[in-house]
Amino acid sequence: MTKDGSFKKVVRRHAQENGQLYTEALTDLEGVEGRLAWRRWTDDGRSDALHEPIARRLLVHLRDHYGVDAVAATKVSHHNDHVFRVERGDGGPWVARVFPPARPRAGAEGDAAILRFLERQHYPAEGLAVDEAASVFDGLSVLVTQFVTGGQLGTARGPTDTERFTIMGDLLGRLHALPLDESVSRPGGASGEDPTREGSPRQDVLAALSFLDVAEAKVAATGRKAFEPLRTRVRSADDGHGLPQALVHGNLLHAHDHVIVSERGPVAIQWKASGRGPRLADFAYLMWGTRNNAAWIDAAVRAYCQHVELTDDELERLEGVMYVRPMYLACFGYGSGRQPGRGEDWWEHISATAAAVRDACRR
Repeated sequence: MTKDGSFKKVVRRHAQENGQLYTEALTDLEGVEGRLAWRRWTDDGRSDALHEPIARRLLVHLRDHYGVDAVAATKVSHHNDHVFRVERGDGGPWVARVFPPARPRAGAEGDAAILRFLERQHYPAEGLAVDEAASVFDGLSVLVTQFVTGGQLGTARGPTDTERFTIMGDLLGRLHALPLDESVSRPGGASGEDPTREGSPRQDVLAALSFLDVAEAKVAATGRKAFEPLRTRVRSADDGHGLPQALVHGNLLHAHDHVIVSERGPVAIQWKASGRGPRLADFAYLMWGTRNNAAWIDAAVRAYCQHVELTDDELERLEGVMYVRPMYLACFGYGSGRQPGRGEDWWEHISATAAAVRDACRR
């Protein structure tokens, strides 16, 4: 970014919208692209150059810190270059998640606290590899969990698309019905691609504004027709504030990475976005994924509502909350320097989907 007058105006507006000082807003915007680049996946092989040195150093850290015979680390996530399957010479494999420098160790420790809670509740989630599963190496926080053997839900043989939505609806319903205690206190529900914007869905809205502000000077005149309405949509977004809260996963719809079909049944993994938040945010994101397919909606709603009955207020605000994640993803496309999100294509069916979901919930 250049420090010209137009950029200074962007920084001032960003400071005003986020309740920041000018210097805070400047630091925030200048750091966005670097924070997003940490987890960026590429198709040209550059991701290998990013993650292989970390994998080698990670093995040394695991051997030194945890006292295990870690012999190999291979990338296992479609969406993140820093999630590794770790082969051990003295036991079964682990998963090691290495987080960006901007995410403090407290974030990984919070993930671990939620996984301990889920284990006590007998909820089907990945288990911690050791009691003290969070650690730090080279300034990067790490969380180690047990590797779940099975197929990723989106690619596993067996479940049809309708059955997949049944599985995800059941997992979310069971999660939202859990009784909470003081061990689950951090806010959750935001996607958190920018590690400085983890927390409630409100953080997705604030992050989306940051992404747009970073990209504003780079948007050609021909692209303003889509860019400006997107900013307007972000500013008026319904983040679910004031709605009933539960322990939310935050990202279950990324089924290729976040649900494993194991021998003991479906298991939810990757809890970085989890915490206390409006349960409707989780549910709305899942319903957006149905793309107004009647069979998928009925399957997910039927499974979810076996555990949770949504309030009238939640059903009325469903459409507004359903816009948050696709809106965020469209803005992420701008902020990360990748192709901007498809925008209208992503929320084309939201109004009809929300109406169909409300009907299904009330039947």
